[in-house]
Amino acid sequence: MIIGAGPGGYRAASFAAQRGLKVVVFEPAHLGGTCLNEGCIPTKCYARNAEAVDMMRQAESFGIHYDGGFDFFLAEARKRKDEVIGQLRSGIETLLAHPNITVVPAEARFLDADTVEAVPVCCDNVAAKESYSAPHIIIATGSVPKSLPIEGAALALDSRDLLQLDRLPASLCIIGAGVIGMEFASIFSAFGTKVTVVEFLKECLPALDGDIAKRLRKVLEKRGVTFNLQCAAKRIEQTGDDGAMKTVVFEDKKGRQQTIEAEQVLMAVGRAPRVFDHFSAAGFDYDVRGGIKVDAHMETSVPGIYAIGDVNGRQMLAHAAEMQAKIAVDHILQQHDTAEAADLSIMPAAIFTSPEAACVGPTEEQLKASATDYECRKAFHRANGKALAMAETEGMVKLFSEPQAGRILGCHAFGAHSADLVQEVSSLMCRQTTIGQLRQMVHIHPTLSELLLTAAES
Repeated sequence: MIIGAGPGGYRAASFAAQRGLKVVVFEPAHLGGTCLNEGCIPTKCYARNAEAVDMMRQAESFGIHYDGGFDFFLAEARKRKDEVIGQLRSGIETLLAHPNITVVPAEARFLDADTVEAVPVCCDNVAAKESYSAPHIIIATGSVPKSLPIEGAALALDSRDLLQLDRLPASLCIIGAGVIGMEFASIFSAFGTKVTVVEFLKECLPALDGDIAKRLRKVLEKRGVTFNLQCAAKRIEQTGDDGAMKTVVFEDKKGRQQTIEAEQVLMAVGRAPRVFDHFSAAGFDYDVRGGIKVDAHMETSVPGIYAIGDVNGRQMLAHAAEMQAKIAVDHILQQHDTAEAADLSIMPAAIFTSPEAACVGPTEEQLKASATDYECRKAFHRANGKALAMAETEGMVKLFSEPQAGRILGCHAFGAHSADLVQEVSSLMCRQTTIGQLRQMVHIHPTLSELLLTAAES
């Protein structure tokens, strides 16, 4: 049994069914989970819209002249976004149409460690409930948006709410400068909204190398985004003559009270594992972060029950969930190919701002803090032929390696196609590649991937 049909859940179902297991998947909402329906995919649709708007603004620099300007309609962008989601959701339905898979549109509630009760979405009618048992259960319930425990928090939108707007807000205050906050800051600023960010930490995107994060923030500041760093949000108030505006009251780094008025407020302070009270009937343990505690095979403290993806709190990334799904199913089948071959410590991640950013491996700050000997090599988009031809000169790659053996330790980057560059480095790291070996690898000219070669040769 698999509880949840997000990236981890539906991949686990497909992987298990292909290997001969009979599978029941419980999903009370839409197939695809948070990633497809209210996370990765819809935000990337809007990020593409933002790229198109930016290109229109730069059209004359490419020799394209037009009269009368252009208009952007959020409702039409939302329609396109919903069409993309629908198409991908249909693909998952096809994937789960395997004869070994049964999809139950219901919430699965634990009765004990090997039995769940399916509660239909339509009602809470006792007669409509049905119980299911299996020797192996995979929990893949994902995560939910976090919120600060401050007065007026209910006045703020979360990422799901923001994606459902049909009208572009004139102003937007974002509380939080992590991945979600920064992506929406970049997107809505490009759309024409006045964006202000309030962040408690010293810099945005704490998972990124500090140098990279600072440079990316500076680019967004040039594009009109205002940042208030080392500031603590205290409350949100409804203001304006008709109550249509909100005011975020925050304390700056000197302890002074400041305010920002905006039409909408986005609460973007991270996500938490989606766990339920009925999980207690199964009896497994949780870790200090609130996620379900699992071992290297994604098995919980109760044999036969597994937890994959955001719900175990290890790595809240769709691609991490998919790999964890394979590891769990391998273990159920008493095979360990994936667990033995996959190194989950090498986990690339991307932030789809404009320009985008990406990373794999430790930051320079983390290398210093752990007293790890390393060498840092850099390359800049402004010196790359393809980047110049694309008019994408804002960007930098930082490549970390061991001083003697030269094994690549990590890569942090921002600029056009950073996700693709970091993915290449991630693949190299999985094969213990050295800087010397990277220097010997031919890269197509002209491409942005030459930035890695340039960095290796620096």
